[in-house]
Amino acid sequence: MAYENNDKKMESVYSKRIRAGKRRTYFFDVRATRSNDYYLTITESRKKFDDNGYDRHKIFLYKEDFNKFLKALTEAVDYVKTDLMPDFDFDAYNHDNLEEGETLDNVEQEAVAVVAAVAPVSDNGASVPPSAAADEEVDKW
Repeated sequence: MAYENNDKKMESVYSKRIRAGKRRTYFFDVRATRSNDYYLTITESRKKFDDNGYDRHKIFLYKEDFNKFLKALTEAVDYVKTDLMPDFDFDAYNHDNLEEGETLDNVEQEAVAVVAAVAPVSDNGASVPPSAAADEEVDKW
């Protein structure tokens, strides 16, 4: 999937969509820089109540932050599940998001694998963030 942005194409190397209710969708897109480095964009897309378009919020996550981000996210979710809501059945909502043949364990393992595997080190070992234009990118939905 490619997005036009000032005559540049922002290639999506990998994309995963998660529908969350009737009006909300999350997109996890692995993108490549010109120097073949990789980063992750996480987009929340919410349908406006007047059915006139979408509100979008995007996070750019760079390889040097993958482990810290994943650790903090896991700790926060675990805190809610174990300390704040230990009796809540979080698995009750999984059936809507799983595709045929998937299990919750497979989906969680895939998410961890995507974060861990998408960022090979560049030739000089340095992080190569995407151009400033990528931060201003407007996706065509």
